[in-house]
Amino acid sequence: MIKRLTNGTLKYGSLLLYVLVSLYPLVWLLFYSFKDNEEIFSTNVFGIPKEWRVENYVNAFQSFDLIMYFKNSFIVSIGTVALTVLLGLMFSYASARMKWGLSNAARIYMTAGMFIPMQIILIPLLMIVRSMHLQNSYLAVIVPYAAFQLSFACIIFYAFFRSLPKEIEESAAIDGANVYRTFFSIMVPLVVPAIASVSIFVFLFAWNEFLVALVMISDNALKTLPLGLLYFQTQFSSDWGAMGAVMVLSTVPTILVYLLFSEQVENALTVSSAVKG
Repeated sequence: MIKRLTNGTLKYGSLLLYVLVSLYPLVWLLFYSFKDNEEIFSTNVFGIPKEWRVENYVNAFQSFDLIMYFKNSFIVSIGTVALTVLLGLMFSYASARMKWGLSNAARIYMTAGMFIPMQIILIPLLMIVRSMHLQNSYLAVIVPYAAFQLSFACIIFYAFFRSLPKEIEESAAIDGANVYRTFFSIMVPLVVPAIASVSIFVFLFAWNEFLVALVMISDNALKTLPLGLLYFQTQFSSDWGAMGAVMVLSTVPTILVYLLFSEQVENALTVSSAVKG
């Protein structure tokens, strides 16, 4: 009894400590957003605000065009997710379920994209975007983002498609369904957990990406939230509390996306473990 109690205390105590360590940065950022400069840098760096300064959020909205930057980031992130998922599903289905020449070579080529750092091809990418007259547009970042995330998406989708029994497609063919009907109506719904997992990771990447957006977009009306935060830091660096308020608001969409799709991610991990087992 004592041994079981000791083991339980150690296990749940360790988990509780891990939760506290993981959540503290978010709690600290929330406290940061309600402090003034003096508390942030000297008198109360890690503690609870002595006075909850809601005006920091008011100043953030007044000094920072938060709505515009949020809109741009949402358009870019949703567009990137949609393009990545669509192309990844089609390629993965073709390489996992169909027999055609060089399918393995094409899959290896697609996977190799994960090992190419973004910084190496940034200048050629800029030249391509300019030659296609896409600079200073949403597509200038959506297309490169989707290209960078396509390898990751294809790996996940390929594993899921390979785990499905072939009898599903055979039954669909007997019922008269063509390849497009089979793909969109039967196969895609079966990999919804994988779609949710990929969507979360791609959304987080597109929402937080900075370097490509900095190079591709110079029009202030099209800048995403990370670029806007840089502008806010350079222009209003004296109001650190308002900057903290902007950072808190910028993290809300990513937390909501994860909470909405967390169950699907757990299902994807469960299915993946079962397939490996």
